[in-house]
Amino acid sequence: MSITFIEPTARKVAAQQAVELFAATFGNQPHGVWSAPGRVNLIGEHTDYNAGLCLPIALPHRTFIALSPREDDLVRVVSELNPNDVGQARLNGLQARGVQGWAAYPVGVSWALQQAGFDHVKGFDAAFVSCVPLGSGLSSSAAMTCSTALALDDVYQLGFGGSDEGRLTLIAAAVTSENQMAGASTGGLDQSAAMRCSEDHSLLLDFRPGLTALQSATVEPCDFAAMNSELLVVDTCASHELSDGQYEQRRSTCEKAASLLGKANLREVADEVEAADDSQAALGEVLESLPDEVMKKRVKHVITEIARVPEFVKAFSAHDAVEAGRLLNASGDSLRDDYEVTIDELDVAVDVAREAGAYGARMVGGGFGGSIIALVPAGSSRSIAQKVADAFEQKGFKAPRALAAVASAAAGRDL
Repeated sequence: MSITFIEPTARKVAAQQAVELFAATFGNQPHGVWSAPGRVNLIGEHTDYNAGLCLPIALPHRTFIALSPREDDLVRVVSELNPNDVGQARLNGLQARGVQGWAAYPVGVSWALQQAGFDHVKGFDAAFVSCVPLGSGLSSSAAMTCSTALALDDVYQLGFGGSDEGRLTLIAAAVTSENQMAGASTGGLDQSAAMRCSEDHSLLLDFRPGLTALQSATVEPCDFAAMNSELLVVDTCASHELSDGQYEQRRSTCEKAASLLGKANLREVADEVEAADDSQAALGEVLESLPDEVMKKRVKHVITEIARVPEFVKAFSAHDAVEAGRLLNASGDSLRDDYEVTIDELDVAVDVAREAGAYGARMVGGGFGGSIIALVPAGSSRSIAQKVADAFEQKGFKAPRALAAVASAAAGRDL
């Protein structure tokens, strides 16, 4: 099988496609078009809901929303994936989990804004066009909720979209939509990346409670070419098998462990371990105090993963691809062995990429399917991706897809 590379749609082209879908569905022109990107997290996986650190970049692949506000409480949404199926919901009296299917994500944003006290936010009509691969672990859901949040902020003149600090309010609405309306647990990494990343930079996010916008995010240069490398993403196209409740189970285990250790979250534990004279011994003492082996493994991943993030930033700023790759491998091994969120397709893709010459590779996202990332020598992305595809064919897996990850811009208005 020949590997397919997913190219981002030009923003002007996709915006016009969204306008055309809107007009064909609703019979008039939209108020405007907005878009938000998918994301790749370079390192710091399953750390956001543990008040930890992570390092995402925005992708050039985006979700576009053509939207107009309404005077009533009706929300109507349509997607290019099924233009004949228009989802509808009423905001008045709407409760959490009150909307089924994909429409829950955009409807949930307006509902969340109302819940936050913005009573003048009403219904809307919207049409979605996207080139973020669905089910790939690249956060197509956050691209949808964040583009919706930015559009509603604009048309209802909430005034949050124009500043980094203001966007925290929109991020919160997107997170609430996913957690409470769509029932998809998320810790805020995806939405923060979609709303706060910038072109040619990664975003060092700190999820400790109580931080200001300035304290919670640091922009870091992201120049793969400077270390003669590329970031390859391979979407395994594997179903998220056995994933029902797995994310919530790990999150609950981490929260229980923090409580047993007398801390508000595992970040507090990680900071104490890092500050110890002998961090390895300190980590061993923490793990020994926990009651069961599964909890020990989960906590070990979180604490060591938080520590890897600043090390990766340091390696990247030094243009040290070998050290950055070592950290990616350590993260991937921990996700496989300690957090246990990989499946066969992810493991095969990672192993093949490493064997084919990647500096480092690991699964990305929540796990149980989705994508891997690989830091590879410049010019080798297609050959390494093809080797993954060849291995998948031999094993009888679905054909994977690939894309080149380039640090891109955050959510914004297109038309």
